[in-house]
Amino acid sequence: MATISALAKFKLVFLGDQSVGKTSIITRFMYDKFDTTYQATIGIDFLSKTMYIQDRTILRQSFLNTKKWIDEVRTERGSDVIIVLVGNKTDLVDKRRVSIEEGEAMSRELGIMFIETSAKAGFNIKSLFRKIATALPGMETLSSAKHEDLVDVSLKPTANSLQTEQHGEGCAC
Repeated sequence: MATISALAKFKLVFLGDQSVGKTSIITRFMYDKFDTTYQATIGIDFLSKTMYIQDRTILRQSFLNTKKWIDEVRTERGSDVIIVLVGNKTDLVDKRRVSIEEGEAMSRELGIMFIETSAKAGFNIKSLFRKIATALPGMETLSSAKHEDLVDVSLKPTANSLQTEQHGEGCAC
């Protein structure tokens, strides 16, 4: 079994048209929350500006633009990049513009992974990040592991650690 460096870091980049749910997916994964007051993230590199935008229906054009995003990534970073096509907002069934079959066909055509999610409902968010994690270099042995074998760890403060924080006594190690 290959050893995996505990210090290995990987950068995840979420690309896509405005209002497709990139920030919502990340927020759901990191904090298990969904914000119904939508704030669009507009940014280039490390600079960003946030502004309030009304809820909008996502057009089929955002799906068609994925080819452009993928081509840009491959031009800049080469083919040694993990790319996942994410069909988000599956909770908006009546507003669906792209079928599962179309998403799967595009992923096969472009040689990338595909998954459908709903950041709002929390559907398939952990599965998305597991899919990415198992595709990372050095994780080959995990990619064959069953999802049941993966354990989610959630650290919550204990009464003892809260008391230590309140009294400023330092580490409770």
